[in-house]
Amino acid sequence: MVSPVRRCSRTACGRPAVATLTYVYADSTAVLGPLATYAEPHCYDLCAEHSERLTAPRGWEVVRLAMDPASTRPSGDDLEALADAVREAARTPPRPEPPPGAPLPRRGTADPVEVARRGHLRILRSPEP
Repeated sequence: MVSPVRRCSRTACGRPAVATLTYVYADSTAVLGPLATYAEPHCYDLCAEHSERLTAPRGWEVVRLAMDPASTRPSGDDLEALADAVREAARTPPRPEPPPGAPLPRRGTADPVEVARRGHLRILRSPEP
């Protein structure tokens, strides 16, 4: 069984993650902020101890974004929005998949157009003005 709690990315640390670390290589900056909503492949989740002890290489700057502990817990609004989205998805009939290689129909003037697929990736073209 997989635990729904994200764990610290540091080797041999099993504590729950509370912050996310990412790097801006062009600016030689390490950014430590609240735990990201989703686990990203180029970010590191850290526990409280490792996030407090974080240091950066010489010449690098560490930017620590303020973390509000109350914001990490789901609110009633979050739960209501999730329930509304599930209800809406249940009411909307699924659209048939176009044949491979066929462009997707445009749904509106601001929607991008899919021009190609490769596996799970899609190439989108911005709509014409």
